[in-house]
Amino acid sequence: MGKVNWWLWTKMLAAGGGVIWGGPALVRYLQPTDEELFQKYNPELQKRSLERRYEREKEFDDFVVKLKEQAKSDKPIWILQAEEEKANATNMARQQKLAESLRLAEEVKARREAMRKETGLPVDSGKQGK
Repeated sequence: MGKVNWWLWTKMLAAGGGVIWGGPALVRYLQPTDEELFQKYNPELQKRSLERRYEREKEFDDFVVKLKEQAKSDKPIWILQAEEEKANATNMARQQKLAESLRLAEEVKARREAMRKETGLPVDSGKQGK
């Protein structure tokens, strides 16, 4: 074996430390904070961001609560989330069908009243044959 070049090892350790600690420190120094970014927004965006802040925080809190509930289950989270999405899609489809049927019922009622007016019959005021 040869002689150990301690000066070379010292330089390499110093350079490695500079890269390992200096790189992240430089990024932290240069990266703007959330407040600095917010101040760079134009006033309209600042206003919109402040208005939606509560919504975003609530959505995030709801998401975290759901994740915690799902984590208590024995099933993997991605399976539980897929099942929940499927259930939500089914509920939304039901709500859309219900809304569509209500709209159609209102349309039929309006047509019926229009026909009664045209023929001169008394317009039914919502009372069904009592």
